[in-house]
Amino acid sequence: QVQVVESGGGLAQPGGSLRLSCVASGRIFSMYVMGWFRQAPGNQREFVARISSDGSTNYTDSVKGRFTISRDNAKNTAWLQMNSLKPEDTAVYLCNVYVITRNYWGQGTQVIVSS
Repeated sequence: QVQVVESGGGLAQPGGSLRLSCVASGRIFSMYVMGWFRQAPGNQREFVARISSDGSTNYTDSVKGRFTISRDNAKNTAWLQMNSLKPEDTAVYLCNVYVITRNYWGQGTQVIVSS
């Protein structure tokens, strides 16, 4: 009932920036949380950031001060501004939408941070 599509991944230099976008569509009619997770090969999926419908945010410690999550409720869109990128940020970044007790996931967008 909900579709999630990410975009904006790519290659960045250490210290560089990328801006990821997540657009949700379909049957969204109540409060929902949008968030970002990431997963590198061989690693567990890791929480990165989330933002509730009222704008409250949470970040994992490793990205605090570097990443910023935002949203536009009218557009059902969330962004992840990623600054001061480090090689350890390399991963597939997945957008999550939590609505009516269900989690919906996008296909992921690859972020590579390398010199």
